[in-house]
Amino acid sequence: MIKSMTAFANSETELTMLRLNCELRSVNHRYGDISVKLPEKLRFAEANIRQIISKKIKRGKIECSLSFKKTQDNNQQIIINQQAINAILQITAEIEQQMDNPRSFSALDLLMLPNVQTEADYDQKILKQAINELIEAAVKKLLIARQREGEQLAQMIEQRCLQLQTFIIAANKRLPEVLKQLRYKITARIKELQIEVDFDRLEQELVFLSQKMDVDEEIDRLKTHSEEVLRLLKQNEPVGRRLDFLMQEMNREANTLGSKSGDKEMTQIAIELKVLIEQMREQVQNIE
Repeated sequence: MIKSMTAFANSETELTMLRLNCELRSVNHRYGDISVKLPEKLRFAEANIRQIISKKIKRGKIECSLSFKKTQDNNQQIIINQQAINAILQITAEIEQQMDNPRSFSALDLLMLPNVQTEADYDQKILKQAINELIEAAVKKLLIARQREGEQLAQMIEQRCLQLQTFIIAANKRLPEVLKQLRYKITARIKELQIEVDFDRLEQELVFLSQKMDVDEEIDRLKTHSEEVLRLLKQNEPVGRRLDFLMQEMNREANTLGSKSGDKEMTQIAIELKVLIEQMREQVQNIE
């Protein structure tokens, strides 16, 4: 199924004393581009996070943001840095000897100083496993959101592609009339001028002009490209780049159709084709 590159998902999990949250944002991008925002304590997991995302998502700019919040736990273990305390007390005693009225400080004051107390480190193996499961859950939600939006994009593109095919049919029906009108205008002009004509030369010129104004090949290519668009919309692989290429090719053919025909109705058909192609191209930019 077609997948959009624009989506959002988040997921959360809870460990002992810790709640992890992951947010994934996805927008359109020509290639696959993954950026990861992590707290310093979780920096060790970055390579793994990139690997999990890149396996599932091939195209788009992905922003992954991972955060954590400590939860209340009465059994939380506090580690005291006894070496730091001894050093602080020793330095404090030396300084106090040089002071006239030294002020005493409490144990609580001492505990508030940097590096005196630390929390027990989390088991990195357990934390890594939890992060992996969290990212996989978030990616799964993101893929569902991308697919849901992709289905809507596919419907809009299919609808416009079918409209485009009706104009292609109209252009194909109009083509013989264009050539007929060309012959009529030239012969009418000759009669109006009342001049003698070399009919062999006239036929040659008419053939030359007919070939110059013939848009049969452009119409055939537009038909082929539109059929390929409808086929790609049913694929189960990333097709955004191929669709984008087809939009460029169809726009080129529509431009040629409008410039070569020299017919008012055919020019109007070319304009309608270009409008539909541009509408499809805007939607294609969001397809993986």
